[in-house]
Amino acid sequence: MDKQVKRIGILTSGGDAPGMNAAIRAVVRTAISHGIECVGIRRGWNGLINSDFIPMTASSVSHIINKGGTMLYTARSLEFMERSGREKALATCRLLGLDGIVSIGGDGTFRGALALSRQAAEEGLTLQTVGIPATIDNDIGCSHYTIGFDTACNTAIECIDKLRDTMQSHERCSVVEVMGRHAGYLALYVGLSVGATAVLIPEHPLDFEQDIVEKIRRARLAGSTHYMIVVAEGAGSAVDISRRIHDEVGLDPRVTVLGHIQRGGIPSARDRETASRMGYRAVMSLLEGRGNRVVVTQDGRITDLDMEEALQMVKPFPLERYQILDSLSFIRG
Repeated sequence: MDKQVKRIGILTSGGDAPGMNAAIRAVVRTAISHGIECVGIRRGWNGLINSDFIPMTASSVSHIINKGGTMLYTARSLEFMERSGREKALATCRLLGLDGIVSIGGDGTFRGALALSRQAAEEGLTLQTVGIPATIDNDIGCSHYTIGFDTACNTAIECIDKLRDTMQSHERCSVVEVMGRHAGYLALYVGLSVGATAVLIPEHPLDFEQDIVEKIRRARLAGSTHYMIVVAEGAGSAVDISRRIHDEVGLDPRVTVLGHIQRGGIPSARDRETASRMGYRAVMSLLEGRGNRVVVTQDGRITDLDMEEALQMVKPFPLERYQILDSLSFIRG
């Protein structure tokens, strides 16, 4: 093992996701168990620029594994995108004597980590980075799963199940918009799980007549008097979809935008367990001399990949799930 690793920093950046705290806990406790000091960088890359940090101990991460959000706070940093901003961040790294940084977040977080490491190397400073994928969107190309996705799905499913109760009582159509940024993973997973009449995702071009109108008709002919349309935020506005349904079908839909409620809440068992394994792997990667890596899940295994190569990877979208949904959507219930 590389004995040069004496002190590392840890931060969370970008959008928060349930399970981030479990990852922080795993990194800190794994590091301490191997004789490495750990420094928490607060408010993402801004924390490195502004020297906003706290010492991390085993006790400082007690009782956080079950909490949503991130104890280190998170933010997006425009200043860090500039070389001058990263220079300020490197000054903090020198001040703290950091040998490596574990960054928890998405693609933007990893690109920032790679840029910082390269700039450090240009200035004669060795600073290895490891990324841990955490986003409810599950849209990171190099990893089959990202921390937070399962909890966000469960939150959306719980909300939609409650909506279904009142929707059935009033025999109405409900249009629900879920998060996911430019990807439809969350919407498709949730839609399949709640038995949605239709799901709109950016990966499948919308044919309004076939994808919505005809599915509502088929559901009505099968005996249904209530209809659930799930819309990924990257596929369009739930309000606009609702208006078109009103104009073309004659129904009076109710719109619900779940929004940031999907980012909160107690992390699920899957997110806690995955975050713990990823946090452990991140520290071991640094200890074994493998820097500038991204910890990923591949076919259920936790491994790590070269960060530059990982950022170029594209994850195939599971359109077979859309086909399954299409086969089931006209069946009552």
